[in-house]
Order: sequence, then C-alpha cells, then structure tokens
Amino acid sequence: MTARLKTVLVLCTGNSARSIMAEALINSLGAGQWRAVSAGSKPTGRVNPFALAALKAAGIPPPEMPRSKSWNEFATTGAPPIDLVLTVCDSAANETCPRFHGPARVVHLPFPDPAAVEGSDTIILDAFQTVLADMQRMLPSLLMRQADCPTPR
Repeated sequence: MTARLKTVLVLCTGNSARSIMAEALINSLGAGQWRAVSAGSKPTGRVNPFALAALKAAGIPPPEMPRSKSWNEFATTGAPPIDLVLTVCDSAANETCPRFHGPARVVHLPFPDPAAVEGSDTIILDAFQTVLADMQRMLPSLLMRQADCPTPR
C-alpha cells in the first residue's frame, strides 16, 4: 500500500507572490512525500508576474494554472485534507484561519514581501529572486523535519 502524499497549504495574505513561489518550490522538492497548494486570506486575484519570472529563472516549474485564491477554498466539503499549514507572511500568521480538513499542523516561516519593493524591473526581480533563494535554503529542512513528526490527532 502506498502512503498518500501529505498536503502543505502555503498561506500568505494576497496569494500572489511568496505563497505562489513556495508552492512551486515545495512541489519541485516534494520527492513523493509532499504536494503543495497555496491560498490567501485576502487574495489579490492575480499572480505577480515577477514571482513567475523568478521561478522560471531558477528552473522551477510554476504551479499548474497559477491563480490567486482564497483560503476558504480549502475549508469546504471536498477540499483535500491538509497536513501542514505553512504561513509565509506575518500578516496571515496573525489572522484566524478557517478550519481546514485534516490533521493540519501550523508552522510560521516568514519571508520579506518582494512585492513591496519599488524600483526598476531589475530591482524588483532581484527582490523576488532573493526571497526564492531564501526559500530554497530553508524549505527543504523544514519539510524533512515535518515529515518526521507524527501526525497530530
């Protein structure tokens, strides 16, 4: 019998930049253990094009059909069970989340908001690439630690 993939729900306020990049990175690192989805408490309704450009530059496939969506989509009947909720911004971490299906453990790992950076396209893209590089350093060990944790009941 094959164990089911554990699902990580990556949360950020707008679900347009950090959570999108973390979703793509986790899916590329998942190694048959993890799959990621993402959402926001106040979704912007669009994915930041610099997030997609940073992923492309790093050779990381973007989420399939990327879109900015509400975390309420993962609290409805028929939503996938969530094993890990990963908040990547302080704002979302301080909000009251809906009740998700599954034994979700919550972990907060904040990253600076690259969408807040102003300047030329080069400066903005550099900010996105810096955050993505930080995620590439930090998320693999987080996933390994979480894989070793027993599922809460």
